[in-house]
Amino acid sequence: MIRSAGEHGLIVETGTLEVSHRLDALLRDDRPRGVVEIVPGPETVLVVAPGADRARLRATLERLAAEAESATAGAAGSGEPDLVRIPVVYDGEDLGAVAELAGLSPDEVVARHTGRELVVGWLGFAPGFAYLTGLDPALRVPRLGTPRTSVPAGSVAVAGPYSAVYPSASPGGWRLLGRTSLRVWDVTADPPSPFRPGTRVRFERA
Repeated sequence: MIRSAGEHGLIVETGTLEVSHRLDALLRDDRPRGVVEIVPGPETVLVVAPGADRARLRATLERLAAEAESATAGAAGSGEPDLVRIPVVYDGEDLGAVAELAGLSPDEVVARHTGRELVVGWLGFAPGFAYLTGLDPALRVPRLGTPRTSVPAGSVAVAGPYSAVYPSASPGGWRLLGRTSLRVWDVTADPPSPFRPGTRVRFERA
């Protein structure tokens, strides 16, 4: 299903994160005329195209969405997405609280956080802020009741079903497990972020 989103946008209902990722990749590989922004989500892809022929764009999106769904159902791709390894010093302010909420020791929290590959679901909140999916269920703890007024850049955190790295200093209510020296947002780099939807991520104890 495709529905309007304001004056310039169309939202494609994909139904799954995997189809969102494939549709996002198809759109970026051959961007339709007039499209200025593509925003994948867990079960949608928003396409913003001011002044575009909406009927033509809608037809293009319907075709590409069908291709994305078919490719996802058919087989895995010929190559795996990039893997980003993130070294972490696990000394975060909330490590003990997360351990208590999860019924684990701090070392067990670290073992579970480093013990599986995560996947970039989408980017939002701030430039370079990637919502990493696939977090161990034991670490799915609630956000802080009162957000911090400032979280340092490089902070590694969890909240609900997601983990993330704060790309820059900002307010935030996620629970801090540690910190990384890896820059995940650099406007002078090309690309400025190592993350894009579908990127695999592995946290490693530094």
